[in-house]
Amino acid sequence: MDSDEGIPSTVDVPPTEADAPPAETGAHEIDIETTHRRLLSPLESIVRTDARTVYGDPVTVGEKTVIPVARVAFGVGMGGGSGTDESGAEGGEGFGGGGGAQATPLGVVEVTQDETKFVRFADRGRLAKILAVGVAFGLLLGRLLRR
Repeated sequence: MDSDEGIPSTVDVPPTEADAPPAETGAHEIDIETTHRRLLSPLESIVRTDARTVYGDPVTVGEKTVIPVARVAFGVGMGGGSGTDESGAEGGEGFGGGGGAQATPLGVVEVTQDETKFVRFADRGRLAKILAVGVAFGLLLGRLLRR
């Protein structure tokens, strides 16, 4: 393993007919580290890796300071492989990946001389889900009690 994160920098992949090296060299290598960098570089501009990703810049109005707070989620995945077709002939190979990021505002931290408190934004989507589950439970309970 060549990287500091415990991820190998190269992986042996069986060759295809189109790019197979001479028989004595075996499989060719895909550079995982370079592919990983290429995949993540566009996403790094979307998500900053400091506290301002979750806690925004403070804004002071009068004697009150407000600090925005968000939930941040980030994910990435990669995979690859090769194989043969149903008759056993050489098949194809492929390698790909993707990722994304999401930031959802949660509320603000209000700081005054007297107190510091978190004020949560109303999450209408969450409230709608809770209401829908409550209605469904009520209907189900009503049907069970009629029997």
